[in-house]
Amino acid sequence: MKEYRHIYFIGIGGIGMSAIARYYNARGYKVSGYDKTPSPLTHALESEGIEVHYEDNTDFVPKDVEGTLVVYTPAIPKDMGELVYVQENGYRVIKRSRMLGEISAGQRCMAVAGTHGKTTTSTLVSHLFTASGEGCSAFLGGISKNYGTNLLIHTGNVVVAEADEFDRSFLQLFPEIAVITSMDPDHLDIYGDEAHIREAFKAFASQVSGTVIIKHGLDITPADTKARIMTYSYDDPAADFHAVLTEGDGTGFTHFDIHHPGGVIRDCVVGIPGWVNIENAVGASAIALTYGIDPEKIREALASFSGVKRRFDIQLKSERCMYIDDYAHHPREISASLTSIKGNFPAYRLTAIFQPHLYTRTRDFADGFAESLSKVDRLILLDIYPAREEPIPGVTSEIIFQGVTAPEKVLLKKGELMDYLKGLELGDKEVFVTVGAGDIDRFVEPIKELLYEKSN
Repeated sequence: MKEYRHIYFIGIGGIGMSAIARYYNARGYKVSGYDKTPSPLTHALESEGIEVHYEDNTDFVPKDVEGTLVVYTPAIPKDMGELVYVQENGYRVIKRSRMLGEISAGQRCMAVAGTHGKTTTSTLVSHLFTASGEGCSAFLGGISKNYGTNLLIHTGNVVVAEADEFDRSFLQLFPEIAVITSMDPDHLDIYGDEAHIREAFKAFASQVSGTVIIKHGLDITPADTKARIMTYSYDDPAADFHAVLTEGDGTGFTHFDIHHPGGVIRDCVVGIPGWVNIENAVGASAIALTYGIDPEKIREALASFSGVKRRFDIQLKSERCMYIDDYAHHPREISASLTSIKGNFPAYRLTAIFQPHLYTRTRDFADGFAESLSKVDRLILLDIYPAREEPIPGVTSEIIFQGVTAPEKVLLKKGELMDYLKGLELGDKEVFVTVGAGDIDRFVEPIKELLYEKSN
């Protein structure tokens, strides 16, 4: 890397891209880049001294070809002007995943892979290492609420990485210890079918050098990897690492013991509610225990974990009204999130505001979305966020909407949402949740302010 003076990011505002941009900016490189739209994250990068522009214009590309490394995300269209320019003009151009692989090479890599749960779990792993005093560098797929960033830098040789299966990116990583949370069908526009997704996860497992810790029941066998295979679970005693619930405190937080091959960590509680976060805590603790972190320090760190922005992120909490924001964008993620909310707050009427993400994902999982969203009392369904995709004929939010059996449901354009919410009458106990991976996060603050006003 020393031969490069400038690192240029195409798609710098992405959560994974921005972490790497911050890393090299902190190391003294000249860093700049392009993103399609301004966001709180791009504004944060600019405040840190990174130049960001928002138009596809080759004038912004550094002209020092030999001294510039270009990093891009596969979410960028292949015909994007700047990307075509650097590919045709002799720049070294690499994907984000390759860059992360180069950073982690030669270090003790702790990785978390899976179609669900990897962001919270990897952020929790980084917190266990940091809060215990062991320390780590970390490249996260979300903003840690403990540290206010998606990047941690430490002088030691441990790096925590979220291993993203999109575009087979995780095959650039060679971890010492890894957790695989799930292998459910997703990104079928890339993989084609479930068999190819499973094949990719098995290939990832084969690259783990020490221990691969899999969600109990996943089809990873000694034929797939030379690493030691261990299992974890929410509460299945057959798993090597599992939780035994002890008591709830009446506020959505549950105390539990973590059983592991070396003993039991008693009276644990995660600093964020929801049964799915207990499962994430078991997976993260499994990495920490396997590495050798003291069990008592793990117990203390779990309690101080504040979560990740947009992952079961409680925005408003009162006796009358609650509001949670969640990144869930796959039927199983949505089902887990809604089940957790209903379990923790059974007396509240549940309203979900869902923005589908991608035409292909909507097409492939329409029935699954309809089934999971039918758990709510009221559904507000928005139009599809297309991201990198062009429209597909016949694929709209309507194909989800038709299958939803919730008592109340409404289909809205994004621009109609706030006016609709302003017209709602609040009952005595209401919980609202926004779910989706698109730009629904832009509504979080306005919704929070509106619900606060309505409930006071």
